[in-house]
Amino acid sequence: METITAPLAELDEQGLAALVEALRQRGYTVIGPTVRDGAIVLAELASAGELPYGWGVEAEAGTYRLRPRSDRAAFAHSAGPQSWKTFLHPPRARLWQADRAEDGSFTVRDDDEPPPRYAFLGVRPCDLRAIAVQDRVLTGGPYVDPVYGPRRTRAFIVVAECTEPSAVCFCTSMGTGPGLPQGSSYDLALTETAEPDGLHYLVRAGSPDGEDVLAALPTRPTDGEHARRAVSEAAGRMGRTMDPTDLRALMAGTMTAERWDQVADRCLTCGNCTMVCPTCFCTTTEEVTDLTGDHAERWRRWDSCFDLDFSHLHGTGPVRTSARSRYRQWLTHKLGTWHDQFGSSGCVGCGRCIAWCPVGIDITEEVAALRAEDATTSEGAP
Repeated sequence: METITAPLAELDEQGLAALVEALRQRGYTVIGPTVRDGAIVLAELASAGELPYGWGVEAEAGTYRLRPRSDRAAFAHSAGPQSWKTFLHPPRARLWQADRAEDGSFTVRDDDEPPPRYAFLGVRPCDLRAIAVQDRVLTGGPYVDPVYGPRRTRAFIVVAECTEPSAVCFCTSMGTGPGLPQGSSYDLALTETAEPDGLHYLVRAGSPDGEDVLAALPTRPTDGEHARRAVSEAAGRMGRTMDPTDLRALMAGTMTAERWDQVADRCLTCGNCTMVCPTCFCTTTEEVTDLTGDHAERWRRWDSCFDLDFSHLHGTGPVRTSARSRYRQWLTHKLGTWHDQFGSSGCVGCGRCIAWCPVGIDITEEVAALRAEDATTSEGAP
C-alpha cells in the first residue's frame, strides 16, 4: 500500500465541489461516476452535484443493481459497467480519411481532431492499475498507439480509494487495492469517509499538476485516521478471492482440463467479459465510404476473442471455432501468457466480468476449479 509522508489534508463536500470546478477552469473535461439508466456510469460532470451521493450497488455473478445508502457517500460503490478504457481506448475511433480528386488521385490524412483533455474523478485503485497495464500494452513498446497515447498524456487522474467493495471484488488477491498500491502514478488521491458531521475526503497530491490543483482548494489539516481505517476494513470485506500463486504455470499446465468443457457448456461467447474488462485491448478495423465513393474513412473498433471471426485466417477460416477454445484463449491469455507479453497479469480483480456475465460465470471459481483438477491429476500421475 501507498506510504504517505506528506502532511495530510482534508476536504469537505464543498471542497470536493471546488475540486471539480478547479479542474473545469483549467480546461479539463471532468469524467466521473453518476447515476443513469439504473446504474452508476462514467460520464461528463458539469459539477460535483452530479456525483451519485447516497447510492451504492449490489453486485453478484450475473447481477448488478443500485441500492440507496443510509449516508451521502459519493464513492461508496463498486465498479460499474464501464471502465476508464472507454475514454482512453474508445470503442470506436477514426484513424484516417481519404478523398479522391477529379484527376483520380487520392489525398490521405490522419484524423485531425485534437485529443480530449480529460480529468478522471473517482478512479479506483484497481482501475488505476488497469490504466498502468494498458499504458504498458499501448505505449510501452516501440510504437505508441496514436489514439491512446495522446489521450493518456493529457489525462489528470483523481483516485478514490475503495471503502465499499462488492461481492464480486477481489482486488486484494491481485494486489491492486482497495488502497493505493505502492508506486502508483496519479495526480490526486481521495479517501472518502461519511461522518455524522458530513463527508470528509483525505486528499494528497501525487504529481506537480496535482500539487497545483490542491493548492487552490479549501483544505484543512487531518490525521487521516478515519480514512486509513476505512480502507483497511474494506480489505477484509472482499466478496471474492483468487489464489494468485503461479497462475501462468497453472494456465499452461491445464490446457486439456475437463473444466474447459464445463464452462463452455454455460458460456454464450457474447464477449461481455471482454467489453467490460478494463485491460482487454483487442481491436479490428473497418473502412466506410460515402455514396459517391470519393470519401473514405478507416475506423478502429473494439473486438473480442469471443467473436467467431476474431481468429479467422484467409483460406482456412476461424482457428477457434468452439466456445471451449475461445473461453480458454481469453482466460489463459489474461492470467498466463499476458505475463510473457507484458510482464504482469492482465487481471486487476475488479469483478466486472463476473457481474456482467449474463450466465454468471465467475473467473475466481474457474481458476479454483482448474487448480483443484490440476492437483487431482498430479496426485494420480504415476
